[in-house]
Amino acid sequence: MKLPRLTGLLAGSLILALNVSAEPVGQFTDHGDVGGPKIAGSSRYDSASQEYTLSAGGTNIWGTKDEFQFASRKIKGDFILRARVEFLGKGTDPHRKIGWMARSALDADAPYIDAVAHGDGLTSLQFRRAKGGESRQFPMAITKPDVIQLERRGNLYTFSAARYGEPFIKSELADLDLGEEVNVGLFLCAHNPAVEEKAVFRDVQVIKPAAATFTPYRDYIGSVLHVLTVQSGKLETLYSSAEPFEAPNWLHDGSALLYNVSGRGDNRGLLRRFDLATRTPQPFDTGFATRNNNDHVLSFDGTMLGISHQGPETSGRSSVYILPATGGTPRMVTPLQPSYFHGWSPDGKWLVYAGGRKEKAEDKVDKYDIYKISVDGGPETKLGAAGGRSDGPEYSPDGKWIYFNSTRNGLMQIWRMKPDGSEPEQVTSDEYNNWFPHISPDGKWIAMISYGREIGPEDHPYYKHCYLRLMPIANGPARIIAYVYGGQGTINVPSWSPDSTKIAFVSNSDEVK
Repeated sequence: MKLPRLTGLLAGSLILALNVSAEPVGQFTDHGDVGGPKIAGSSRYDSASQEYTLSAGGTNIWGTKDEFQFASRKIKGDFILRARVEFLGKGTDPHRKIGWMARSALDADAPYIDAVAHGDGLTSLQFRRAKGGESRQFPMAITKPDVIQLERRGNLYTFSAARYGEPFIKSELADLDLGEEVNVGLFLCAHNPAVEEKAVFRDVQVIKPAAATFTPYRDYIGSVLHVLTVQSGKLETLYSSAEPFEAPNWLHDGSALLYNVSGRGDNRGLLRRFDLATRTPQPFDTGFATRNNNDHVLSFDGTMLGISHQGPETSGRSSVYILPATGGTPRMVTPLQPSYFHGWSPDGKWLVYAGGRKEKAEDKVDKYDIYKISVDGGPETKLGAAGGRSDGPEYSPDGKWIYFNSTRNGLMQIWRMKPDGSEPEQVTSDEYNNWFPHISPDGKWIAMISYGREIGPEDHPYYKHCYLRLMPIANGPARIIAYVYGGQGTINVPSWSPDSTKIAFVSNSDEVK
């Protein structure tokens, strides 16, 4: 929408309302120029690529007033804003600016905070505390980031920046009061009034985190389904729902994903088949097993499904069942509970799972170790004996190893052992708590979810910042492939596509419909 400009004092007071469009662009309800730059900017969204492209003029975002292009929306309370950002072209001014902004109003001199990358690589947290006041900045110990995240918790703001594949570098600003409701969005500034710059924003996510009063396993927030192309890093968002769901895994014909419904609603514990062509969830028949958790796994040949169901027949304690991959009546396999299913042997004859067992009759707490059992049932076999907690067992496609996660040496790390439990080897040894190793169908890669040290080694909670990481199965450094607000339910099950090129996973937000 193109509107005429005014001149003089009246223009100075009204320019912002005239140049901001109320037409939505992607996730943002408004877009337009703040501060009346000489060259008008624009904001566009491509629904096929899920990318935003901004063009902008503008003198600067600094001093006592700003000029820039802003794709924005209003939001109340806490938020997390994340995107991959890229300038288009060589650019003119080394201080052209791109990033996220939270702003109390659309006036040119309004208080704000932004997470900004400059054309010359400078990365800084900029802010203006009072209307008409001077801007200030905290430079960060990173240059040329392409992943930018701005988070608000109360009046605490955290800027996290990374080069894709690397961990975040952070800077914080406390006690900045921009009001309960702020304008948040993507921005671009040319830093030269006579020049138009362009930029593209990918993987754009506006996230409402769980409330500070959130209680685990009592309170739940919505879920978002993503598919990541592993080698390129391209992220596609497929579906979101206020009804929480978890743990997508791929059917072997590539047509659909399976996931479980979580939360506390009437559908909790059901499985859904998510059709990738129509992008809609459909019922999936598991017979009497309607209290399934996020441990459903397909056999290597795609004909059978293993689930963990906690029904009245086991006094609400999880047990492992198997059924046809097309749905049907399950059959219980594990004699003892709780048992949480994680993997099939490639020949379909064995199941591996995490079992909580009391080592002594007087013990009050279950100890979790890895167990193996025939698909025909019978006695279970404990694989290996070690301290700490072990979980997440999964066979390699060649059947030579079982990969799992364990705290036997302190932090939760990835391990592997022979199928009989012998020859345990530690696979990762780093500063993260690593859970749920998933081996690609071609046997070349390990994907995992990684928490920071602020999370206890034996915990894998909901609604935390975490990374999805990838490492060669032949060993080598792990690199980050996704920056996630999620955790429990994000990638609990094998979620590789059949051709080993993509991974499906779940993130969380309290605002999805």
